[in-house]
This record gives sequence, structure tokens and C-alpha cells, in this order.
Amino acid sequence: MLDILGRVFGREEAPSKEIAKERLRLVLVHDRATVSPQFLELIKEEVIGVITNYMDVDEEGVEVSIHNMERSVALVANIPIRRMKRAVKAV
Repeated sequence: MLDILGRVFGREEAPSKEIAKERLRLVLVHDRATVSPQFLELIKEEVIGVITNYMDVDEEGVEVSIHNMERSVALVANIPIRRMKRAVKAV
């Protein structure tokens, strides 16, 4: 009964600090998820550059995208591998 009265009179609300923190997190997730195609292409080129030190890849078939997930953003890369390299280049 006291629980219901507390909610009616506003005593059970989430602290404003927590509300502000959640709003900021949502804004940051949104900002991270909205990137230009040029930015994605740059990421793709850099990922290919690193991976080709270890394996031969089909560069034409590489796909890189950013997906919004429930509470985060994910970078998803589909990289077709032709073969693994036996000797690794010194970086």
C-alpha cells in the first residue's frame, strides 16, 4: 500500500541523474551509428590492410557495416578469405 502511495506522490521516480545518464547514452549510441559512407570505406580499407598481413582476402567481396543493437553499436565485417599466409610480414 505504501508502495502505491509513494508512486502516486512521486517518491519512487528514478533520480534525474539516472535519467540524464540514460539520455546521454542514447545520444552517443545514435551519434556513433550515423557515419558517412566515406567513413565506412576508410574503415574497410584499413581493416583490409591489416588482415592482408596474415591472409589473402577477396577485396572485392569485403563488406563493412554498422548495426544498431539494443544497447550498443556493432561494426560488422564480412571478409572472404582466399587462403592463410604461412609467413607473416614483419610490421
